[in-house]
Amino acid sequence: MSYRAKVALVYLLGFSLDLVNMFVANVAYPEIGHELRATVTQLAWVGNAYMLGLTAIIPLSVWLAAVLGERRLIAASLALFALASVGVAQAGSIETLIGWRLVQGLGGGLLIPVGQAMAYRNYPVSERAGLTSRMMLVALLIPALSPALGGLIVDHASWRWIFYANVPLALLPLLLTGLWFKPDVRPAQRPVFSHRGLWSAAQVARIPLLRLAMLVYLCVPGVFIGTQLVAILYLRGLGASAAQTGALMLPWALASGVAIVFGKRYFNRIGPKPLLLAGMLAQALGILLLALIVDPHGALPIIAYGLMGLGGSLCSSSAYNCAFLDIDPPRMGQASAVWNINRQLSFCFGAALLMGLLDLFGSNPAGFRECFLIAAALTLLPLLVVFRLDTPAVLALLTPKQGEPA
Repeated sequence: MSYRAKVALVYLLGFSLDLVNMFVANVAYPEIGHELRATVTQLAWVGNAYMLGLTAIIPLSVWLAAVLGERRLIAASLALFALASVGVAQAGSIETLIGWRLVQGLGGGLLIPVGQAMAYRNYPVSERAGLTSRMMLVALLIPALSPALGGLIVDHASWRWIFYANVPLALLPLLLTGLWFKPDVRPAQRPVFSHRGLWSAAQVARIPLLRLAMLVYLCVPGVFIGTQLVAILYLRGLGASAAQTGALMLPWALASGVAIVFGKRYFNRIGPKPLLLAGMLAQALGILLLALIVDPHGALPIIAYGLMGLGGSLCSSSAYNCAFLDIDPPRMGQASAVWNINRQLSFCFGAALLMGLLDLFGSNPAGFRECFLIAAALTLLPLLVVFRLDTPAVLALLTPKQGEPA
């Protein structure tokens, strides 16, 4: 196995940890709320505290990687993540659980941007779509399998075991980091943290394709996270079990797989515009269908989740491909940090907004319908920006440069 493949594998394992902790806890919200006497708003913070921890530490990632070295930083993050997972599993109150989720996020917050920067740095531009497709395969399998498995754990054991399961998932990439990664090279001068690093990251965020990708991620995958939380409470209220609501991610995953294969095949041929437009429309339609569900055991939930999976993955894979398309290697660290700050804030935004609206409207059929209508409208917000995308310019960037592997 080549060194770049090893780096990519460790990054994908860290990415898997991030996804598991975004999706697996959702099916346990009713049980966590009952045992720890938590409100709907507090339950939203089970996810938001984790994502805020991730987001808060990301601006320091480039500086910390320079000070400690990428290998040491990833290893320390994985160790802290495992420790915090045990703390979450043993929490005796909702406040303690939220606090440990914040620490868990701080531990995991450096895995994605540092690992992502290392992985993309080792692949030429013309081969990054392949790396993105592997990443999207992970983004397909983990959300599909973890809620269903989490639902079985909740139904037959305890919600606490879904967090204990994080420990071996963190120790495996920790071991591989120690075995595979090259020793860190100590810098000639100790890096000094200053506002210049943050200003450099802010400048990177003004790059048009990265900015477009960030907007799409905010309005499509971000909104889906909040929609899924509302849908779980809605379907559980209609009589579905934890395992049944978790299993709805399986049709989501199947449709996502179709989207990933389609996107990999056609992104370099037709550019991102038609993929993004089709994706937004499909997810918005799927969300609208959620408002029509009266029987959680019928076909409509499956169709709705399938459309959300198809649309969401068309948009997220295209957004990933766009985000780093015109980023030169020296600025890859800053671009990765900015991208992942936006990614985590997108998930926080979707969850906090839609759960807050549900708290405002009330957990009744009318309240759920209002939330789904607003979510569908938010999904379509980037339409005008995507319509203005210059497809020939994007396709020109995808042409291998002189001396670069085709």
